[in-house]
Amino acid sequence: SVYVFRDGRHSPARMREANPMKTLRFGIEIETVGATRQQLAYAIQSAVGGHASGDYRGWQVTDTQGRSWKVVADASLSGSSYSGEIVSPILTYQDMDALQQVVRAAREAGARADASTGIHIHVDGSRFDAKGVTNLVKMVHKQERLLETALGVSAARLARYCRPIDAAFLQRLEARRPRTLQDVNEAWYGRRNSMPNRYDSSRYHGLNLNSLFFRGTIEFRYFNGTVHAGEVKAYVQLVLALAARALASKAASSKRRDFNPATAKYDFRVFLLHLGLIGEEFKTARLHLLKRLEGSAAWKGQRRDRRGSGGEGTPGSEGAQGGSDSAQGGVHEALAA
Repeated sequence: SVYVFRDGRHSPARMREANPMKTLRFGIEIETVGATRQQLAYAIQSAVGGHASGDYRGWQVTDTQGRSWKVVADASLSGSSYSGEIVSPILTYQDMDALQQVVRAAREAGARADASTGIHIHVDGSRFDAKGVTNLVKMVHKQERLLETALGVSAARLARYCRPIDAAFLQRLEARRPRTLQDVNEAWYGRRNSMPNRYDSSRYHGLNLNSLFFRGTIEFRYFNGTVHAGEVKAYVQLVLALAARALASKAASSKRRDFNPATAKYDFRVFLLHLGLIGEEFKTARLHLLKRLEGSAAWKGQRRDRRGSGGEGTPGSEGAQGGSDSAQGGVHEALAA
C-alpha cells in the first residue's frame, strides 16, 4: 500500500474551527480472512458506490468521489484465497461514517479477523517536524505498556510485526535532541539513510517511522484485526488524537510510567481524556479502548464515598462519571505521574 499526502496544509481559519485531530488526514489497512478479494471488493462497492474491477492480482473500487479502495493479497494471512487486505484511499475525519460502512459491508460478505490479521493506520506526516515526531515517540514510549495491554496485542505480534519502540533508537533520539527530520532519520536507522526501503526491517514496530521516511506517513501497527466498525473508529480516533497531541505539545517525557494491572482501566481513561477524547462524542471510543483493562474507569484504587462504604467500581461506572469526565483529583495525580 502507498499513501502520498502531497498537500497537508490547512487554512488557519479551518484549524481554529476544528478539533485539531479532525484536521489530520489518514489511511487504513484492514486485514481480513473468510472472504475472497473479489467478495471484499464488491462489498466495498456496495458501501461507497462507484465501480469495481480486478483480477487474480488484486481488486480496486473507484468510489463516487473518484478515490481508489484496493483489496490486495497478503501472504501473512491464514485464509489463503479467502483473505485480503483492504487499503483505503486518503481519508479525512468526515469520511469516518463511510469507513464504518465499508467495515460492516465486509463483515456481511463473510470477512472476519483471526490471529493472523491486523490493522495499520497511517497519519499524514507532512504536518510533522522533528519536534512533533520526537514528541510522538516519547508519548507512545511512556504509555506503550498500557497501550499494548488496552489493545490486546499478542505476545507473538509484539515479538514480530509490531515490536515496541527500540531502546537504542530512543537513546539516540534523546542524545541528539533532533532539530531536523534528518536527525530523526539518523536516530531511527542508526545511520543516515537517504534512500529508505519500503521493506526495511525497522518497519515492524508498533510505531513505524520507516514509513515516514519512505512514503511520508507515520504508521501505527498496534491494532489487532477486527471487522467491528465501532472498534475501527475507536482505533482511528486514538491515532489521530495521539498525533494531534504530539503536534500541539511543546515537549514530552519518554519516561515509562509504571504499569499496574489493577488500575489500568483508570490510568488509560485518564490518558484518553488527556488526549482530548472527552465527552459524549468519544464515549464509544472510550468504551472500546477500555474494555480489555482491569479495575474501575471512574476511580483509582478503593472507592471512598461519603458513607464510607468502600468497594471497587465497575466498568459501568465510566458511563456515569464519564459524562462530565470528572474525578479531577485522580486525573491530575495520574497526569503528573
